Parts: sequence; C-alpha cells; structure tokens
Amino acid sequence: MKSTMSKITSYFKDVQNELVNKVSWPSWPELTNSAIVVMVASLIIAGVIFAMDYSFDNILDWVYNRLY
Repeated sequence: MKSTMSKITSYFKDVQNELVNKVSWPSWPELTNSAIVVMVASLIIAGVIFAMDYSFDNILDWVYNRLY
C-alpha cells in the first residue's frame, strides 16, 4: 500500500510528464492567429449587440411617446 505522500508525488510526476510529453502546444503563429480571430469575433458580436440595443431603445422610445 502506498502512502499518501507517495501518491501525491506520483500524481505530480504524472501531471508534469503529460504536460511536457503528451500535450501538443500551438506554435506562436497559430496562437496569434487564434487570438486575432477571437478578438475580431468579439468585436463583431459586441457590434451586433450594440446595434440591437440601440434599435430596441429607439423603437421603445417611439412606442412610448406615441402612446402617452
């Protein structure tokens, strides 16, 4: 039976081995391309939400001013 400390040590050795040898890390150009895609998509989504908010605000102002 293993002691708790040896189990913890074994766990961290396995984690380090997996991170160093088994994980495929992206290259710098892949990373920058992905970051640019995320930033552009975020700006587009923010623009769509802004346009919807602005439109609904104006439509509701027009409706409320017409009713009252």
